[in-house]
Amino acid sequence: MRARLITLYWLMCLSLLSSACMVGPKYQRAAAPVPVAYKETPPPSSPETPAWKPAQPSDAANRGKWWEVYNDPELNALEEQVSISNQNVLAAEAQLRAARAAVRIARSNLFPTATVSPSIINSRSSASATTGTFYDLPGAMSYEPDLWGSIRRSVTASIATAQASAAQLANARLVYQAELASDYFQLHGTDRVQDLRARTVKSYQEYLQLTQDRLKSGVASGGDVAQAQTQLKTAQAELIDEGVARAQLEHAIAILIGKAPAALSVSPRTTQSPPPAIPAGLPSNLLERRPDIATAERQMAAANEQIGIAKAAFFPTLLLTASGGLESSRFLRWINWPSRFWSAGPELTEVVFDAGRRHAQVAQAQAVYDATVADYRQTVLTGFQQVEDNLAALRVLAEEAQAEDEAVRAAEDSLTIATYQYKAGTTSYLQVITSQTIALQDEVSAVNILTRRMVASVSLIEALGGGWDASTLPTAKSLVPGK
Repeated sequence: MRARLITLYWLMCLSLLSSACMVGPKYQRAAAPVPVAYKETPPPSSPETPAWKPAQPSDAANRGKWWEVYNDPELNALEEQVSISNQNVLAAEAQLRAARAAVRIARSNLFPTATVSPSIINSRSSASATTGTFYDLPGAMSYEPDLWGSIRRSVTASIATAQASAAQLANARLVYQAELASDYFQLHGTDRVQDLRARTVKSYQEYLQLTQDRLKSGVASGGDVAQAQTQLKTAQAELIDEGVARAQLEHAIAILIGKAPAALSVSPRTTQSPPPAIPAGLPSNLLERRPDIATAERQMAAANEQIGIAKAAFFPTLLLTASGGLESSRFLRWINWPSRFWSAGPELTEVVFDAGRRHAQVAQAQAVYDATVADYRQTVLTGFQQVEDNLAALRVLAEEAQAEDEAVRAAEDSLTIATYQYKAGTTSYLQVITSQTIALQDEVSAVNILTRRMVASVSLIEALGGGWDASTLPTAKSLVPGK
């Protein structure tokens, strides 16, 4: 018996020493194409467009609340509800909790498993026609030493997957918060267009009255009145049509904050300041500021561990087992030392033939890892594209807004001159209609450009990560209990 115990002791020592051995590649983040500077630059800040300053890491209360840069209390209140009530965000949060539990499940394989199964069995023998009761209290313990690091790699892979889930949660919040802000600014852009069209309808009513009065005076034709009526009714129809877009945007905002459309009403607003200037920072910082890039990188790390797990299958598996307990046919003698039984011993298993299964599993794991590398690099490239796209949009739209403002002023002057000329009888009403149409088109364009600038600023903040940073991901220590 002593020899067996000594043998078991040395086998356990060997397993502990061997646990330092890990087969498979060591993870290193794959290189990604990172430019030295962005091709596009944001418009410079001005008194009307102050520079955007992300919250400091020490400011826990404001960290990530990028929407506050717009100084809109109603928008702030809506954005706060996304993390609380948006169902897609809640689903991502539940997936993170599941990933955290998976880490604990994977780590449990590093420890022995113990079981106990007490029983009391009544039996009767047909040969002797006797009945007996047997009392058993067996227990068993098994332990598979992590000789080649496959279990530790499983734990590491689970940690990386949980971190990826945390980044996915952050990305979900950012996506839906940005979508809400975009819908919000588009909704108020519709409000401004509605206000403009309402004022236009009122103006066209005045022009219709003017043509009717001139018709009564004999200085205008019935054609002038018909044209004025047509223009008025067309403007009224366009004003009514704007209500469709506004209603749909309001419904979309309600869904984003987890409410039924009937439960939300956004008050109209007819004024809007230009968007704030948003510094893009260095391109190299983007790798740490975008949660989708962090997700792709952590998925790449998890896939790397799977290669090591597949390679560990080429080595033998050691299983240490022990069982023992108490058994007796009499209850009073059940819990007695003489009623004991036990067994212990190691078991070494090695696959000698599998028709290339393990080689294929390694090749499969390597291919999956290569795919995650390509996905990571593509995510990085897409991130740079989105930043450049929105920097360009803000720059071009700022220039377009300036030109459109000049066009609006010129169109207003043209309409004023055409009105004076019509009243003086030196031009036809067609000239007035032409000037009115151009003026309305330019004013609507100016409103739409401002709305597009606001949406582009939101998209740029989203492309830059919304103030998020990879340092906020849960650490391995926080994911592993007891560490």
